[in-house]
Order: sequence, then structure tokens, then C-alpha cells
Amino acid sequence: MTDTPPDRLATDPRSPHHDPALLERGIGIRFNGEERTNVEEYCVSEGWVRVAVGRALDRRGNPMTMKVKGKVEPYFLDTADRG
Repeated sequence: MTDTPPDRLATDPRSPHHDPALLERGIGIRFNGEERTNVEEYCVSEGWVRVAVGRALDRRGNPMTMKVKGKVEPYFLDTADRG
């Protein structure tokens, strides 16, 4: 595996950008210099993250999300421990 996270990744299994192997490895997201733990999807090249909005659910039972634009910096959690 490479040490560079993908440009776009989603936690929703129905998404074409979902990759269970990468999610199992562990991805951290730094958005505008702040660690975020509620990111559902991100895109580095377009500069946005999709985050869950509270506890609200849509009509299919999925969390409601909101797209927020800014600087996205993904990293692998296993390489962040090494320094």
C-alpha cells in the first residue's frame, strides 16, 4: 500500500469512492488545521468535506450531511504514530 491517502474517500458503502481496506487501515482528517472525527466523505482536489449534522437522519435512515469547503489534509493513522 502507498503512504498517500486517496484524493477522495467515503465511509458510505454505496458510494463509488468507498474503499473498506483503506478505512480499516485508518484515515485521519485535518480540515482547516483542525482534527475532525465526524467526516463522512472528503475530496482534497475540490477542497471539501461532508460532515454529519447532529443526530438527524434522512428518510432512508442515513445521517444528514453538510458539505463544507476548506483545506483538507488526509493522513493514515498508522503512519502518524511514527512521527
